[in-house]
Amino acid sequence: MVVGEVPEGLDLLVVGAGPGGYTAALRAARLGRQVTLVDGDGAAGVGGVCLRTGCIPSKALIEMADTVHRAKAWTDMGPVDLARFQGFKEQVVRRLGDAVRRELDEAGVRVLQGRFRFTRPGQGAVQRDDGGPSGFVEFKDVILATGSRAVQLGALRQDGEHVIDSAGALALDALPSSAAVIGGGYVGVELGTAFAKLGAKVTIVEAMDRLLPGMPAAVARPVRRRLAALGVEVLLGAQASDFDGARLKVETAPGSTEVEVAVVIVAVGRRPNTGNLGLESIGIRPEPGGLLAVAKDRRLAPQVAAIGDLTAGPALAHKAMAEAEVAADTLCGRPAVFDPAAIPAVVFGDPEVAVAGLSAEDARAAGITVQVVAVPLAVSGRAATMGAGEGFARLVVDTDADAVVGAQIVGPHASELIAEAVLAIEMAASPTDLAATIHPHPTLSELLANAAHRA
Repeated sequence: MVVGEVPEGLDLLVVGAGPGGYTAALRAARLGRQVTLVDGDGAAGVGGVCLRTGCIPSKALIEMADTVHRAKAWTDMGPVDLARFQGFKEQVVRRLGDAVRRELDEAGVRVLQGRFRFTRPGQGAVQRDDGGPSGFVEFKDVILATGSRAVQLGALRQDGEHVIDSAGALALDALPSSAAVIGGGYVGVELGTAFAKLGAKVTIVEAMDRLLPGMPAAVARPVRRRLAALGVEVLLGAQASDFDGARLKVETAPGSTEVEVAVVIVAVGRRPNTGNLGLESIGIRPEPGGLLAVAKDRRLAPQVAAIGDLTAGPALAHKAMAEAEVAADTLCGRPAVFDPAAIPAVVFGDPEVAVAGLSAEDARAAGITVQVVAVPLAVSGRAATMGAGEGFARLVVDTDADAVVGAQIVGPHASELIAEAVLAIEMAASPTDLAATIHPHPTLSELLANAAHRA
């Protein structure tokens, strides 16, 4: 990168090294482009929030909490050593990050440290925060993949100790005696479940009238029952208004209440990182919530594409990675559109929840003649051997087209099982196709086959 006013010429620039960014960089490099990947943290930023402070660390905590909880059923255990867990988590993050960095290096992708901002069409500035050289770059094409950041609540100022976000919760090296989780979406449910299993007294505060408000109501009911069994208090239709370091004030319809907690975890959603990109310099204005309106080929402008949390749809790593392939193909002159029939969404709680495609309500609202078929987890021999009885598998079928258009799974390993349902939806498979596919016995995968048989 050239220091000063003389810009360095680049071929394809990718801004942001999270799952969407590095996937786009790898795809474009394999299609013959000379790719430069710029991230505020440089090579250390490869993997983004998902790898470093989100998806991977949270799943490591969830696995550890589940192991500890199941072990307690068989033997007495002492307190959990979260400091030791942090060492394991860092090992996992480092190993996975190194693997992606090797891929980028082998593909010839150049990684720069710095924060990018447009200065005019086809040109931008890269500002370093570490005192290294900053400068200007020119590029033929650019893919924006700067992701999102956690929403903060004005009433609960985060101090990194008593009031923290999800990343702070995953960095704790000691288990708090009690915790209030603000937000009953998938992040709040996952963290609340994990900390309850580890032995903390947990309260979840959700402003809506039920948990997991973005998912079908049926999948939230078994989650609520399991949380109650774990001793988690759930306050619905409630908003946290103040915290004095020991007591959280919560406003509810009947009035207000106070909850004694050691730490407050704010998990109320994410906001796209579009504010500091200088988009006005290229004539682009974000929508009111900060999202960027892109075409199906992920273009914002002829040479500018945007993917991941910057665009409409669920803020999920696998959505960003799928969009990355489309954006790279588009800017490399290959016809491509992002038009999935289903994007799976998963809650790694207990029980796990996974949904894909249309809910029965959405299908009916779209004018589809619907058949809904469900089988309880209790019919599964494999579930019985695991001591799991709470959950179900459900298919939403378009009877006119004889095609599966949606699926919801609640139970162990729902996160793995949903992939078969996604494939069925994408292929417009009929229930007969699923039923005629021989599933191994005894496995949880038979639940989908059983549901298809009933259809």
